[in-house]
Amino acid sequence: MSPKAAPGEPKAGRAVTACLLIIGNEILSGRTQDKNLAYIGQGLNELGVRLMEVRVIPDVETVIIDTLNQVRGRFDYVFTTGGIGPTHDDITADCVAKAFGLPLIVNPEARAILEAHYPPGQLTEARLRMARTPEGASLIENPVSKAPGFRVENVFVMAGIPAVMQAMFNSLKHSLVGGKPLRSRTVKVELGESFVSDGLAAVQDSHPDVEIGSYPFNRDGVFGTRLVLRSTEESELAAAAAALDAMLLSLGVEGVWEEAPGNASASQQRA
Repeated sequence: MSPKAAPGEPKAGRAVTACLLIIGNEILSGRTQDKNLAYIGQGLNELGVRLMEVRVIPDVETVIIDTLNQVRGRFDYVFTTGGIGPTHDDITADCVAKAFGLPLIVNPEARAILEAHYPPGQLTEARLRMARTPEGASLIENPVSKAPGFRVENVFVMAGIPAVMQAMFNSLKHSLVGGKPLRSRTVKVELGESFVSDGLAAVQDSHPDVEIGSYPFNRDGVFGTRLVLRSTEESELAAAAAALDAMLLSLGVEGVWEEAPGNASASQQRA
């Protein structure tokens, strides 16, 4: 039941990208809070796949189809969550089939899984909706509640319930081909962003291959900034971290590193 390799499978060693489509009116209304984004983002990063874009879209057929067709050609992988349950408003499978121009069928393998799961006579028409996939789709195993997700080319369709989604993601992740994982280092300094902005820009200019972001905080009345470095190369991270250390020392402060680089400077080792 492992997803099959898609045409144009990405090659290891280059940047591999992904997009997540979170589908559901309940997310947009605020009634339900999404808990899947962080799990997927972290899991993909560990595999060397960069989650580059996330869209939250309603249970509207034209929106789902148009959005899916926009992103599946732009990213190596597309993941969807939500809309594959047993009720009338679960239309993700229908929309994926239409996006790819494929017939929507009751997948024989998925039906067999549900027949084995439910007692005789309890596989209702509503439950059978969870066996529908585009023709030719491969299944994504669901060890929690058995109703499978599915894959068509580079699109992976998963449930919205966090426990089920996580189980599905763990079932499929071995089939993903990634690049180098994105590493990060974070230093905390008790200075406002405005005090470090010029120096931070200079560090960024001298280390263009490292993503650098600043995030202000206020804890117990103390204002400060977290500076985050991200790169796939440990050597680049170490060099940027050393430059950041020097910049902060020139301002008369010493940052506290939350994750010390392997090549930690003396100030990092003291933190």
